[in-house]
Amino acid sequence: MAGDDQEKTEEASSKKIEDAKKDGNVPKSQDTSGFITLIVGIVVLLFMLGVMRNQIISLYHYYQNFIGVEITPSVLHQLTMNTMFRVLLMILPICVCVAIAGVMANIMQFGFIFTTKPITPDLNKINPIKGLKNLFSMKKAIEAVKIIVKVAAVFGVAFYFFWQFIKELPTTIFFTMFDQLAWLKEKMLILVGVMLIVLLVIAIFDLFITRFNYFKDLRMSKQEVKDEYKQMEGDPQVKARIRRAQMEAGRRRMMSAVPQADVVITNPTHYAIALRYDKTRENAPIVLAKGVDLMALQIRKIATENGIDIVENPPLARELYKMCDVDQLIPANLFRAVAEVLSFVYMGNQKKFSNRLK
Repeated sequence: MAGDDQEKTEEASSKKIEDAKKDGNVPKSQDTSGFITLIVGIVVLLFMLGVMRNQIISLYHYYQNFIGVEITPSVLHQLTMNTMFRVLLMILPICVCVAIAGVMANIMQFGFIFTTKPITPDLNKINPIKGLKNLFSMKKAIEAVKIIVKVAAVFGVAFYFFWQFIKELPTTIFFTMFDQLAWLKEKMLILVGVMLIVLLVIAIFDLFITRFNYFKDLRMSKQEVKDEYKQMEGDPQVKARIRRAQMEAGRRRMMSAVPQADVVITNPTHYAIALRYDKTRENAPIVLAKGVDLMALQIRKIATENGIDIVENPPLARELYKMCDVDQLIPANLFRAVAEVLSFVYMGNQKKFSNRLK
């Protein structure tokens, strides 16, 4: 394609972004999703500690009831089922919350998307040559470097704090057992907090990098922008046919309104403007139809068939045609000229326009 040979300098259009989403191509940061899932998992685990403690104690008392009991297949089945049930009570809420957190983390990044295209069978995906190219591509190399840097950062920070804690170990031998446990708890909380901060920084950085690369990959060349615009605008021939159909519909509607006119002002041959003035409906005379040449001739023909007065006033006809659109009130600067024409028509046919003369 011509667009592939040009430099992609233009930002991706909304249509291209939507098409990419339909194909399952979205800016998904795995580190961000993993961090949110981890936080939710830790919080739920802390809330579940009491429940887990009670279930473990309950299991302990339950097992005590089988001391001295012969372990038959039925007893073993009962023990297994009860144990599995209590384990599920402990881990199922955590699993459900973590799963929901994973889904919500993705929705927060790129919204809700349902598409089966990524899992649609594609022979190109099992092409070994293409697979080797993807395996040793620059993109894969960058991803590998990112993973190495992230792992090095996490373990580097963890090792630094762990080494500092190791240096304090000799002083803990003079602590009581409870003080030693308190010291261990404190250091564990510090280590967990530091690790979460490091993971948060990595997640934020990965989110920005992922979105930047995503929109960079979707950039378009100037030719692609033009081609997309033409595609969205549609085929010029189709548009022309639509415009002709719209014009024809508007012309028919306009002609159907001519019989409601009070007067038709003409040029006398080139212009024709049909006017109506009903004080109960409009604040000023309104243009029901207008046309030139053949359309003007048709307006005069319909007016004649319906007994509508035709008044020749070339200057006024030209001004009305130029300044007014169909279904539009006439401008104030033409009130006087039009009023004189309407007054002449009304006075000439007082019976027909008795309601106008009140």
